[in-house]
Amino acid sequence: MPEASIITVKAGGQLLSKRIYFISWKTNSDESILCKSIEKFVSDALDKAVEQNYRSIAFPAIGCGLLKCSVSLIARTMVEEVYRKLQRHSISVLFVIQPEKKDVYDEFQKQIQLLKSILPSNKLRKICATFDKGTIEVVMGDITMQKVDVIIGSSSSAFLREVIIKAAGNDIQKAYDFESKTHPNSILIATPSGILPCKQIFFVKWEPDSNEKVLEQSLVDLISTVVQNVKSYKFTSIALPAIGCGKHGCSIDIVVKTMVLEMKKHLITKKLPWTVKFVVELDRKNIYNEFCKQVLTTQDGFHEPKTYHLPITWEKSIEHKIRFKLTITTDEYRFIVSNFDQTMKEKYTQIIKIERIQNERWYMQYIAHKEDFERRLKKNTEKSLYHGCPEQAANLIIEDCFNRSFAGKNGTLYGFGVYFSSNAAYSHGYTSLNTSGERCMFIARVLIGNTTVGNSSIKTRPLGFDSTTDGNHIFVTYHDAQALAEYLITYK
Repeated sequence: MPEASIITVKAGGQLLSKRIYFISWKTNSDESILCKSIEKFVSDALDKAVEQNYRSIAFPAIGCGLLKCSVSLIARTMVEEVYRKLQRHSISVLFVIQPEKKDVYDEFQKQIQLLKSILPSNKLRKICATFDKGTIEVVMGDITMQKVDVIIGSSSSAFLREVIIKAAGNDIQKAYDFESKTHPNSILIATPSGILPCKQIFFVKWEPDSNEKVLEQSLVDLISTVVQNVKSYKFTSIALPAIGCGKHGCSIDIVVKTMVLEMKKHLITKKLPWTVKFVVELDRKNIYNEFCKQVLTTQDGFHEPKTYHLPITWEKSIEHKIRFKLTITTDEYRFIVSNFDQTMKEKYTQIIKIERIQNERWYMQYIAHKEDFERRLKKNTEKSLYHGCPEQAANLIIEDCFNRSFAGKNGTLYGFGVYFSSNAAYSHGYTSLNTSGERCMFIARVLIGNTTVGNSSIKTRPLGFDSTTDGNHIFVTYHDAQALAEYLITYK
């Protein structure tokens, strides 16, 4: 595709902008070519605006008028390309739609909302575990945005290769083409990073296979090739994609299990002080969960993953539910109510429901954290504590965790973290009425570890301690995996 020419003109007359960009663009009946041309139109305009140190830019809905392009395709492509570019550049972007084009306005709004719905809601979209001197992380995001020494791609995957090269810039396309022609049989092609935040890009030759044993061995070889070359370049951080889990349609179970297990073997046997990131696309939650499971349940990299037994009270669900309403006649329900009553008798009139929270990914992360605490401290420091909050916050917590993004909303007297109490009446003070006049409170398993009396100046856990306290019933945690929501009580 020829380079888009940009003519820049100083704005004048009644225009409120500082400059106008005129960019050559034409439509195409081939949707693939059309998408690429729109992406280039948006990308070139944003790059020029950033280059000229502008802080804002306004785009029209190109092609949605007389040219009669697909409004859905135009909106989706423009919104996604803007989002991709905003990961690198700090600039305000407006889409300006003509007043009479309500269908176009609605489609752009729809695409923006769809994008918001798949973005990671908080930092539990990243988990990590240590293996000897190395660390493995699982992150949900864009592999081209990872700040590591080397990003791994596949020379055999046209889609992944194109995504990485496009983000890296035209010079990298030329470098890749030169290397592939000069060394057509090379198992690995190394190129500079271009404008990516890494030092190098490795394109490793790899082919999927329908035979599970052949597929598994090909992944073993791929990881071995990556490790060997990362060592030779003296790099210490890597980002790998969930290779084969997209358009190739390989078995997610085999791909994830093999890649994680092999990487752990290398980290442990070679005592590599590396950070290894497995990067999963934003909308592939099933793949992300599988990586989390493999990273958190394998201890030494040599044996089959250790399986954590889920609580015997948990119910099976083919719908992947995580909230289960307890029956009032069960011992589980009665025990919760009995404890709740001890300090709450005068503060509520009715329990509406008690829900058991069954977030398996969060549970596995918590158990791995608990085992680490017990190995380090040689004792069990787990407590069952209460946490009161508004209903909206409770819904977010159930999906992910007690994250510190809410810290400070209910005070910071004993530290800037997440607050829990053994006194339900105290936690009641941090609840609020919903539209039905109901309140909600969590019962959580909390790892207090080594604790010390806190104060309002503490922003992170004090050196040598895992939590802070008032010395009585309040405990403050500073790590997302340090607490697990077990139940949510809804009451009046």
